[in-house]
Amino acid sequence: MATQQVLVLGIGNVLWADEGFGVRCVETLDQNYVFPDHVTLMDGGTQGIYLVQHVQAADILIVFDAIDYGLEGGALKQVHNADVPHFMGAKKMSLHQTGFQEVLAMAQLLDSYPEKILLIGVQPIELEDYGGSLRPAVKAQIQPAIEIALTYLDGLGVRATKRTHALPENERLTPAQIALAQYEAGRPSAALACRLGDERVLADPSMQFDPKPSLIDKPLSVNVDSRRPN
Repeated sequence: MATQQVLVLGIGNVLWADEGFGVRCVETLDQNYVFPDHVTLMDGGTQGIYLVQHVQAADILIVFDAIDYGLEGGALKQVHNADVPHFMGAKKMSLHQTGFQEVLAMAQLLDSYPEKILLIGVQPIELEDYGGSLRPAVKAQIQPAIEIALTYLDGLGVRATKRTHALPENERLTPAQIALAQYEAGRPSAALACRLGDERVLADPSMQFDPKPSLIDKPLSVNVDSRRPN
C-alpha cells in the first residue's frame, strides 16, 4: 500500500496583520517539529491557483488560514472535508481565499482531490494594518492551532517529533528577513511607518485614484423582449 502524501499548507499575507496567521503557523511547525518524508510543509502565501498541483498531489491536506467565521476575534474553528470550500468562499477577506477556493474546485474537476481536508482557521481581529504583525489574541492561537494539526495527523498514523536543535536559518521554510520575531522587531513605529499601504504610492501626487463607478450602483438594463407589435 502506497504511503499517503500529506500537505500542511499555510496561506495568507504576512504584510497585513492577522492575514498572516496561516503562514506563521507553518513557519512555527517547521522550526519546532520534524516530520516523516511523506509530509510536506508549505508556505502558500497568496499564490492562489498556482498551488493546484501541490493540492492534487496530496492525499491529506491541512490548511491554516485567517477566516471570517463571524466569531469573536481570535477564536479557532475546524472545518473538515466537503465543508472546507464553502468556508473558503464565504465572507472572503482577500484575493487569496478566492484563489484557494478555485484551487480546490480545479483539483476536484481534474479528479485529483485530497481524501481528507482539515481547515484550521482563526477569526482575525485586524487586517487593515500594512506591515503589522499578528494581534496578541491571534498570535496566541498559533500553538493551539498546531496542536490541533498534530493531533489530527497522529490519529491518521502520522507522527511528528520535537526538534532537539534549532534549525539553521538557511534550512528554514521562512526567510530570516520575514520570520516572525525579526519581522516584529524590525517594524518602525506608527509615527514613522504608513499603516494603510505603501506611502511612496499614497503620497505621490502623480498617482490618480479614480475608480470606475460600480455596475452595482448603476446597473445596466437590457430589454430581453424585442418583439414589436404589428
